[in-house]
Amino acid sequence: MIEYRIEEDSNGMRLDKYLRKRLPNVPTSHLFKMIRVKKVRVNGKRAQPEQLLAPGDVIAIRGDEQQLTGPAKSGPRTPPPPPLVDPSELVILLEDDWMMAVDKPSGMAVHTGSGITGGTLVDYVRAYLGPKAVRNDFTASPAHRLDRETSGVILVAKRRPAMVHFTEVFTEGKSRKRYITLVKGKMPKDSGVIDLPLSEHQQTAESKARRGVNMQEALTRWKVIRQSSEVALLSCSIETGRTHQIRRHLAAVGHPVAGDKKYGDFAFNRDVRARWGLKRLFLHAERIEFPHPQHGGKVTVEAQLPPELKDILRRAALEPS
Repeated sequence: MIEYRIEEDSNGMRLDKYLRKRLPNVPTSHLFKMIRVKKVRVNGKRAQPEQLLAPGDVIAIRGDEQQLTGPAKSGPRTPPPPPLVDPSELVILLEDDWMMAVDKPSGMAVHTGSGITGGTLVDYVRAYLGPKAVRNDFTASPAHRLDRETSGVILVAKRRPAMVHFTEVFTEGKSRKRYITLVKGKMPKDSGVIDLPLSEHQQTAESKARRGVNMQEALTRWKVIRQSSEVALLSCSIETGRTHQIRRHLAAVGHPVAGDKKYGDFAFNRDVRARWGLKRLFLHAERIEFPHPQHGGKVTVEAQLPPELKDILRRAALEPS
């Protein structure tokens, strides 16, 4: 039996992440299995991988301490070094001791993952912060998601309490996000709401087989900024944070986002690329409002439309008059 008592520095850390840190030589799949078969308990109760830990919590792990904490048979796993990046390329919109707001370019992934090459936003942020990237056992990390091909504002937590705060903010809908997008066709009116449930994006095949496709509530508000006979420039806000929500919703109502290779219209994308030179997804996270993690006051951060998207509007005759 192994016991760990949670200290203040680990406040708000997910259980699975805490266990991976404490037991680095135990395969992640085995850690999840231990939680699933109740070999891991928190304060004597059944544990969940995603539950957040608080100071004073006691984690009890049933198993041989030597096997769990000793060196791996093949030796300790050494993670590959992060790619070399130039931190001066990072566009910082706001920074203080608790957080950063960064203007992410299109094409940059937020996190590493399958098929991801080159520096991620995480790599740039940590290269920029250097030794200050780690504070009280917490490493600076993005507080929410932004699609790889989407540009714009993304928040980064520099302290664990800030990450806990942002998790609550985004889970409980206490932030306001505004996106700018160019879509196919003429909108039927000046503004509207798309209230259409979306299937869970990362639902496993096992889960689908057991309980069917899990549909999640999703609501997107849109407003026409400028309109031509061929395309519309929209402002969108989302009240739920489903994966690819704006792209999926607009495609579902017949107005796919320009440059969207996954949900868009292939012929339309080919046409706007040939005529106006659009080589990326036309979706930009322009503005976010949120309560600050330290004092709770409202903060607003904006990222201007990138030059390549402004150029598309000029060519499409949709520039502001």
